[in-house]
Amino acid sequence: MDLSSMREEYVNNGLRRKDLDQNPIKQFEKWFEQAMSADLIEPNAMTLATVGKDMMPSIRTVLLKFFDETGFVFFSNYESVKSKQMEENTKVALHFAWLGLERQVKIEGRAEKISSSKSLKYFLSRPKGSQIGAWVSQQSQVVSSRSVLEAKFNEIKSKFVKGEIPFPSFWGGYIIKPEKIEFWQGAKHRLHDRFQYTLQDNNTWQIDRLAP
Repeated sequence: MDLSSMREEYVNNGLRRKDLDQNPIKQFEKWFEQAMSADLIEPNAMTLATVGKDMMPSIRTVLLKFFDETGFVFFSNYESVKSKQMEENTKVALHFAWLGLERQVKIEGRAEKISSSKSLKYFLSRPKGSQIGAWVSQQSQVVSSRSVLEAKFNEIKSKFVKGEIPFPSFWGGYIIKPEKIEFWQGAKHRLHDRFQYTLQDNNTWQIDRLAP
């Protein structure tokens, strides 16, 4: 299948240095709020790229649940492939594709587990079905059929039908502490605007324009 004729002309007027906040987290917050206002499908969906000791890159989509000055948080089974890779190599990358706004955000940094108390707080806020799902899925492991998952789900549901669902010790959150954050805005004639924030030793951010 030849896709060479597929083209989308970007109509946005681009992004200028004067429009950027000095703080990339505040700039991300501004763009994230605009993505939510634009009714994009799951604007908190982000691609997570990891590389384990075998040096084979792996990517998947996860959901951003919190962010602040310290970093970007998502949750996972600690026995999953991505978790094992992050144990072997804490360097990771995140990518947000807000195509409806002709925007992308790329984040490079290091992954750390958040505290059990913070993971518990979020776990308790989840719907019961999602809490049970955390117990059911041995993430990334081979499963013979969907019926096996559904049977296990019903088993766990019946087991805890009259009480609180306990917090699984093998599940919790990761925070990605950013070292580089790039904001990409589509522009005419493929002359896209790219600005990269790089964390300096004194905890300030250097901003550079990158060629498209």
